[in-house]
Amino acid sequence: MRILLVGGNGTIGKKVSKHFEKKHEVIIAARKAGDVLVDIADSSSIESMFGKIGTVDAIVCIAGEAKWAPFNELNEEDFYIGLRSKLMGQVNLVRIGQDYLNIGGSFTLTTGILADHPVMMTVSAAMVNGGIHSFVKAVSLELEKGQRINVVSPGLVEDAVEKYEAYFPGHNPIPMRKVINGYVKSVEGKGTGEIIRMYDNQ
Repeated sequence: MRILLVGGNGTIGKKVSKHFEKKHEVIIAARKAGDVLVDIADSSSIESMFGKIGTVDAIVCIAGEAKWAPFNELNEEDFYIGLRSKLMGQVNLVRIGQDYLNIGGSFTLTTGILADHPVMMTVSAAMVNGGIHSFVKAVSLELEKGQRINVVSPGLVEDAVEKYEAYFPGHNPIPMRKVINGYVKSVEGKGTGEIIRMYDNQ
């Protein structure tokens, strides 16, 4: 398969790309360095990216940001960071990317545990993750040409424990191998409209 991986330079993206490269052609897209540059918060940048790479068999997104801060400190613009980037960025990858995805191809988006188990300072991120879950379930009913879509929702991954452990007291770190398998299930499996939760019931 020819796989476009948006966010292939991140903590999870690096491991996922390394796995898929064993059997498939992987195109890394990122804001600063990669086979092609893209800013998913800008739909014209997404269109430019697809214009350069052409058609693919799978589109995987492990990118997108949202503001982490106490609710009382968030202003309207702070919420728009996550709405423009992680939410609409991934929505636009699907909206625009469906024309560049081959028959029977798949989309795999990424959220996280906050949709189900939010912690302090994550109101914006949790809201965005939940929106993506609903989008995936709804749009899976309308994609054409046999295209599939799923979302992988990782928990606190082992490789990010040092950075985020203080925000997730008592959460069990998720082995990176398990997280990778979530993306494998979405890309190489046959399911669609699935929220692939890669974490324990915290």
